[in-house]
Amino acid sequence: MENTSSPLQLNASLRSPMTTASVSSSFPNPLRNSFTGPTPSPVPHDDQPSPNGPYMAAELIIAALSVVGNLMVCAAVGLNHKLRTVTNYFLVSLAVADVCVGAVAIPCAILTDVGVPRDNLPLCLVMLSVLIMLTQSSIFSLLAVAVERYVAIFMPFRYQALMTPRHAVLVIIVTWLLAFLIGLVPLMGWHKTPPAGSSGHCFFVLVIDMSYMVYFNFFACVLAPLVVMFLIYARIFAVVKRQLRRIEAERGGGGGGGGRGAAAAGVKQEMKTASSLFLVLFLFTACWIPLHVINCFLLLCPGCPVPFELLLTTIILSHANSVINPFLYAYKMKAFRDAFKAILTCCRTPVRDFTAGSLFFRSSLSSARSALKPLSWAPLYSHLKSRSSRRLTKHAVWYQRSMRPNWGFSGSTVFLDTRI
Repeated sequence: MENTSSPLQLNASLRSPMTTASVSSSFPNPLRNSFTGPTPSPVPHDDQPSPNGPYMAAELIIAALSVVGNLMVCAAVGLNHKLRTVTNYFLVSLAVADVCVGAVAIPCAILTDVGVPRDNLPLCLVMLSVLIMLTQSSIFSLLAVAVERYVAIFMPFRYQALMTPRHAVLVIIVTWLLAFLIGLVPLMGWHKTPPAGSSGHCFFVLVIDMSYMVYFNFFACVLAPLVVMFLIYARIFAVVKRQLRRIEAERGGGGGGGGRGAAAAGVKQEMKTASSLFLVLFLFTACWIPLHVINCFLLLCPGCPVPFELLLTTIILSHANSVINPFLYAYKMKAFRDAFKAILTCCRTPVRDFTAGSLFFRSSLSSARSALKPLSWAPLYSHLKSRSSRRLTKHAVWYQRSMRPNWGFSGSTVFLDTRI
């Protein structure tokens, strides 16, 4: 996303009747960044770069899919209480960032690709900073998801005290504020002044200092959090696999019985959840790292040629990451898949589902009566309505699982739906 202004500027220069040698001397080629050598000659004031039709079409398709898909993610969590978990709150923050990519960042990128706005450096910096800010917000959301999973696995008895919905909202607010500040660094002064007489076009590489993009944005604000997240997931997978092997060994020795079976099922569920979230992180990295690597080449090797087609591909790939996550949730997570189906078919289940852990139970009157017997030892709180109202009431049963090793949640809440 960050380097989206360069391809169309380069395309304009490639369509110019000048030779390659004359392009580098008389036209400000963005891929040379003006880091070394003489200041490029000014562009004629009436020379407006022509838009790249296929590139713009691809960007508009990505923008539309990103907005629709990620709005469905937000709607699914908002309409289905079963999906209102701390993990999904952070995924909603990521979805909001992707919605903004499609609705704001990509239109800004298309405008700056053709040099708009002209002769307005502050507005140009704001439009370019939006692209950086939204990328940073996505990274911080992914980091919050990784930390939340780490706490759930390694501090299960403190999880419910630490990872409350209120704390999740506070973390989301802090991550967006940090992303906002990082994105506005160029507006605070860390930017390049366009050469005098350069026609005032708003091109990314003529305005944004590439040392900021590489040393501060990439190395400090992108690469470092990604390394931390990969280490977190590596430790999670190692511990969960070791725990699963130990449970299987104890089951093979004849100890534990049904309790060990339930424990093994819980471990496998945690492994499945962590694998799905790690896949989100992996795809984000695969989509964004190529463009940052090109930025490194532009700064550290100004004379190295960068193929135009490769640059376009990395830009489109980075934006396409905003479209991937809704499809990934639908494919890997059954709760999201069911919620998407309900949204697309314009129907909602009459009974709203609630959950406070990884287990969920819902029962009709007959199954609820039978289920109360094995749970009679647990404290039961009920609020009974009048028989004539025939309204739905919820009997909340809190129980503490006896077999809860070092993973997941320390307890679960069961909601039995009953008609009186």
